[in-house]
Amino acid sequence: MSRPNVLLITADQWRGDCFSMRNHAVVQTPNLDAIANEGMVFNRHYSNAVPCGPSRASLHTGMYLHNHRSGTNGTPLDRRFTNWALELRAAGYDPALFGYTHTAQDPRDIEPNDIRLNTDEGILPGITPVIDMATHTPDWRNFLESQGYDLPDFDGAIYGLKGEVDPDGYPTPTAFQPEESDTAFLTRGAMSYISAQEKPWAVHLSLRAPHPPWVATAPYHRMYEAEQLPDPVRADDIETEQALHPWLDAHLSVARNRSHKDRGRHKSLQSSYYGLMSEVDAHMGELVNFLKASGQWENTYFVFTSDHGEQMGDHWMYGKAGFFDQSYHIPLIVCGPEVKPGICEAFTEHVDWLPTCMDLLNLDQPRQCDGHSLRSWLDGTTPEVWRDAAHYEFDFRHSPAESTLHLEMESACLNVIKDEQYKYVHFTDLPCLLFDLKVDPGELHSIAEQNPTVVALYAQKLLSWRLSTTDKTLSHLQIVRDEGLLDKSSVTFSAGAGS
Repeated sequence: MSRPNVLLITADQWRGDCFSMRNHAVVQTPNLDAIANEGMVFNRHYSNAVPCGPSRASLHTGMYLHNHRSGTNGTPLDRRFTNWALELRAAGYDPALFGYTHTAQDPRDIEPNDIRLNTDEGILPGITPVIDMATHTPDWRNFLESQGYDLPDFDGAIYGLKGEVDPDGYPTPTAFQPEESDTAFLTRGAMSYISAQEKPWAVHLSLRAPHPPWVATAPYHRMYEAEQLPDPVRADDIETEQALHPWLDAHLSVARNRSHKDRGRHKSLQSSYYGLMSEVDAHMGELVNFLKASGQWENTYFVFTSDHGEQMGDHWMYGKAGFFDQSYHIPLIVCGPEVKPGICEAFTEHVDWLPTCMDLLNLDQPRQCDGHSLRSWLDGTTPEVWRDAAHYEFDFRHSPAESTLHLEMESACLNVIKDEQYKYVHFTDLPCLLFDLKVDPGELHSIAEQNPTVVALYAQKLLSWRLSTTDKTLSHLQIVRDEGLLDKSSVTFSAGAGS
């Protein structure tokens, strides 16, 4: 058998609970459910950061935010770091992009008037953009214009271009036909590219759906009726929610971050959000059927995930921010050669993708990686050692909350550690939070003040995690007089050994 193909799919802003196989109240995902039955489903998979740029930086580099430091949309990703595309390119693949990677470019080698410094949605080094769906969506725009559409000058407005008002009161659909949507355009573009390949390929299919604006094509715009939709998990009113923490108070004081008090308006957006998921699901079925029909499924690693989640009204929030699980808990499904079908309930994270990719392709793992290969889980075995908690970070510098709370830029951040029972949220210069997930799964009441001993224990756990995951790019090397440069990465010391 030839080298395997790699297909990494990200659906932007897809919550981890939104699958029919996870018994969601309404969302139907029959195709992804069927795909999952052929591979490994990671039920407790987490993004390591939000929003898009930071989360994807962790996915692509295998590094935690406190190491790659691309903390906001627009914060450059340091050129010294490698990523899965560069590693696969060095191994002989030509990684191809259909969509976007949201990678702000390192400005140190770029002229000040370079167009790449005019957008935060740059291209990941090492990947070839076949269809670019970043800020200006040139390829999709050209396609839509060829179909006769009169498009707005602002490219972002294309996604929200609406058609006729639905006479039955459902959310208004887009002006486009289902086969003209951005999801259809990208998926079929990827299939066309794959059909033309004569050697093993690597494709990153980066879909924008179900990212806002929440406007779906017909018939997906009316798949879910308002009466069916689950109510948000949140306090009785915004004021009570804001009282939980100063950051949440500041964040919810900004109108665009708050979910609608008007139930009808909220349900309309929620219905479209779920409809976009079902549209993606349909195209995933089409994509897998194509791979099977062309004889490539058995030799392709198929990976379906998201960059981060979506609050969708929970805790009175829209978008992705802060410390609630809805922003960080995301799907991960992996199928491929010799992958044993099953369900993994261990805590897994986006930083695990790069080491996993390297392991599956029998390539060396870059030392920069903070994550761990999922190969054992995919083989149907349990690793001898594995993390017992999920970790994620949020850098809210440059946000209104930074100034509202009078924080220094480097103090506008939080870290989270979450295990089976407790979730601890540490802010640099603000009060911490502690949730007992067994008693309060909705994370509505912090018990930090009443439980200083538990707070101290989890603060210690978080500190140990940070210390053990500090950037280690060169830390394994030592220059020794008369011996030269030594690699100590395989050296172990017995207990009590001196330095």
